[in-house]
Amino acid sequence: MTTDAPRAQLIHIETDRRLGHEWDEWNGRPLPKNGDFSAPHGLFFRFGALTLAVGLALGAALIYVLSPRLGALWSRLPGFLWLGLGAVGAASWLWFGILLLSFYGSVLLLPEAWLERGPYLRLMNLTSYVSRAFGKRDWVEHAAIDVYNALAERRGRTVGRGELLVLIPRCLSKQALDGVLAIAGRYDVPVFVATRGQLARRVIRERRPRAVVAVACERDMMTGLRDVAGRLPVLGLTMRLPNGPCRDAVLDLDVMERWVKGWIRA
Repeated sequence: MTTDAPRAQLIHIETDRRLGHEWDEWNGRPLPKNGDFSAPHGLFFRFGALTLAVGLALGAALIYVLSPRLGALWSRLPGFLWLGLGAVGAASWLWFGILLLSFYGSVLLLPEAWLERGPYLRLMNLTSYVSRAFGKRDWVEHAAIDVYNALAERRGRTVGRGELLVLIPRCLSKQALDGVLAIAGRYDVPVFVATRGQLARRVIRERRPRAVVAVACERDMMTGLRDVAGRLPVLGLTMRLPNGPCRDAVLDLDVMERWVKGWIRA
């Protein structure tokens, strides 16, 4: 087994309770459903459609408000802006329809740079902001990550044993940590404990893997996918937080093993 997480780091995982900045507002009370934010895929698609509608509505409102002044500069400018907004809206809804057909159908209709590793990442990030206003952030983010993983996994990519990297947070429970290390040992995959997002990005730059399996809560995973997935294939496994954020988190080890085994070339 190969692991770059020193023993001191593993002890640190069990005892430290420094909250990540994404949880600054946590009041110390138990999280809903014991920290399990599982949600149906359709929740993301509903909020994704709402996000597109809100974005286009804001664009229309801005053009409407500025039209008198823009028209004073050039009389045709407002008309061109309305045409541009219409074109953007048509393209956005067309892409969203293709996303739905790709996810629920049997064929991925766009290359990954135009689907899960392209516009999808931007929509996912914007949808997160919209869902916060409805108190649904963690559930919508979980659904968004699940949709992303489903699309990415269907690509069927493979890499060599030395080209896959597993990133885990410091807050895993002892049982979850032992399970991750056991899986890594079976497939000879390096594991890094990334205590901060900045450290995770530095590890990726230094190790230069061709694919990553990352473990994090929904909030940190959203940031990680936004920063990394556009440049590098990533599968992101979210955790359950039965003891609140940043402590004794648990994960589905069967899914992790399936992903690691699927990445490694036979």
